[in-house]
Amino acid sequence: MSIPKRRLGKTGVDVTILGLGGEGVLRTYGHDREAGALINRALDLGITYCESARAYSGSESYYGKALKERRKDIFLTSKSHARDKRGALAHLHETLKNMKTDHLDLWQVHDVRTAEDVEDIFGEGGAIEAFVDAREKGLTRFIGVTGHHDPLILRACLGRFDFDTVLLPVNPGEPSYKSFLQEVVPLALDKGMGIIGMKVYFRGLAEKLPGYTGMGPYLRFALSQPITNVVIGCDDAAQLEENVNFARSFKAMAEDERGELIRRVSPFARELMFYKP
Repeated sequence: MSIPKRRLGKTGVDVTILGLGGEGVLRTYGHDREAGALINRALDLGITYCESARAYSGSESYYGKALKERRKDIFLTSKSHARDKRGALAHLHETLKNMKTDHLDLWQVHDVRTAEDVEDIFGEGGAIEAFVDAREKGLTRFIGVTGHHDPLILRACLGRFDFDTVLLPVNPGEPSYKSFLQEVVPLALDKGMGIIGMKVYFRGLAEKLPGYTGMGPYLRFALSQPITNVVIGCDDAAQLEENVNFARSFKAMAEDERGELIRRVSPFARELMFYKP
């Protein structure tokens, strides 16, 4: 059974509903054998969306060593957390070198948190100028933005530039505390953007919740939202294969089931979303 695909918004590209995130064992140094095996296993299982970031330790280099001739088979993404043009271009040069590719399919402005970030990124000499230059030169096909601290900051970014994609948290804690699902997803849909979900399992803390029966319901909840796909970081092949099985067998979660999961998580939402201020 293959992993279903969805259209990544106005990019026009169809990608698997499950993407390989750049965290887990990929956000390390010195684990080349394990990381390479994980990446190739993900591709063998049919994943077509692969993600990293300049900030993710050796993740980009692991991809560069593992992909080789398989680069053409995937939609490859990375990110820059630089806020100025010069810093972002330096990150891009390093990213392309590490990933051993002449272009990214998607390059993303990484982890926008504050109003000051927004002014720096979109002001004169800001990072967004590097992203536009990179697209004009064919060094990236598409431009995205990511954030997981404040949905209003991410909304502000969407109002300042015509991004192709947005990466944001998607989980049943969202409706109860600073909700990206309510504040950002509708605007992104109006703009025709590809919407990528992260923090689906609350960084693994879902297993500590009362009534926990497995990670499957949390992935089903996320993919039942109006998004393109989710990215999951994996520690090993067993985690990867479990997530692929969830994606292959995905069936949309009914509204009442989604509501029950939200109610169960709600008392713990603020604690679980510790990565938001």
